[in-house]
Amino acid sequence: MSAVVVSKAESFSFISDKIASDKSISHRCAMFATLADGQSVIRNFLRAEDTLNTLNIVKELGCDVSDDGETIKITSSGIKESSEILDCGNSGTAMRLFCGLLASAEGHFILSGDEYLKRRPMRRITKPLHDIGAKIDGREDGNLAPLSIRGASLKAFDYNSKIASAQVKSAMILAALRADGICAYTEPELSRDHTERMLKGMGASLHVNDLTTTVKPLDRLLKPLDIRVPCDPSSAFFFAVAAAIIPNSVTKIVDVMFNKTRVEAFKALERMGADITYELKDERYESVGDITIRYAPLKAIKVDENISWLIDELPALSIAMATASGVSVIKNAKELRVKESDRISTVVENLRLCGIEVEEFEDGYSIKGGELQSANVDSFGDHRVAMSFIIAGLRCGMRVSDIECINTSFPNFFELLSDITEVKL
Repeated sequence: MSAVVVSKAESFSFISDKIASDKSISHRCAMFATLADGQSVIRNFLRAEDTLNTLNIVKELGCDVSDDGETIKITSSGIKESSEILDCGNSGTAMRLFCGLLASAEGHFILSGDEYLKRRPMRRITKPLHDIGAKIDGREDGNLAPLSIRGASLKAFDYNSKIASAQVKSAMILAALRADGICAYTEPELSRDHTERMLKGMGASLHVNDLTTTVKPLDRLLKPLDIRVPCDPSSAFFFAVAAAIIPNSVTKIVDVMFNKTRVEAFKALERMGADITYELKDERYESVGDITIRYAPLKAIKVDENISWLIDELPALSIAMATASGVSVIKNAKELRVKESDRISTVVENLRLCGIEVEEFEDGYSIKGGELQSANVDSFGDHRVAMSFIIAGLRCGMRVSDIECINTSFPNFFELLSDITEVKL
């Protein structure tokens, strides 16, 4: 089990156009290309373990994929049955979206993943899909991978989700594209909307009205993609927190996606007192621009709204909260318990090891800001927990174990971090 030791950092000025490409967009580019008529062209695709696994699955499903190191081209002739197990690695996004994509495809498919993914709950996807005719089975009555999918005819649906989840919504939208009638999906609050934006851009008949998405089944193949994947705001946020907690420091991230469902964590950091500016540069597929974060003393806040918009960034935001004056509170975030780890318990446990006073709730926790102390912490196989506590180490020094998981989403993380402080792997 590998580990990293991070040294306490002095004030820094960090500017980068090399932050990891957006993971959510990269996954979807590969998957949605299977629905296109012609060759999809994808530039700046994230070459991390999770997204490369998705690309390999697309190959196994019969697509022709070429990659010259800069541009990926995907040509589909329809989804074909594979004799191989389709390995999603550590990615819940991949497994859940492929369930929706393959539920109506002709053939038999097996989705599996690593030891952590096999423990993550899938019934939130398999149950609603089963209710519209999908034939999906797995351990614990379809709750745990490996999952077996036999393509079936799907019924039209009007589904009201009890949770705001982009993964559930995306799986059901993909299923709706091959259903036998017009489908509607309603969520309790708006979750991240990349699937809707991208499919509409490819020509799908899809309409969003407030919290309800209506989808007409495909009567033809979609237009191929021609896209440059922007910088991942979730990855950029680690370096935003770095500037926010180290006095007299500044971070500038180039070509970040500004989608409002993806920059909520930056807005929360602003509410805490960080000095953040946004420079819009492009709006073709998604709003894209540069973000600059400058240090300022932080104060405690409560985060209990738009949780689905910053669910992935909450571990890193918790590091900022640990240095802020006052008691910060995170509520309505029970979804954290079904991520790569139970992020409520893992963040709480590690913050306590760092000398921070934390109270755990069923749906979140409170953090009394203080002085982070150097500690030996575990990532629990969770890349966001690992990187969050590595960033905490910039304030006090830190040893974080089980760091291989970082390669699933941000393979050049340590290369960039070494511009700020000493990193010993």
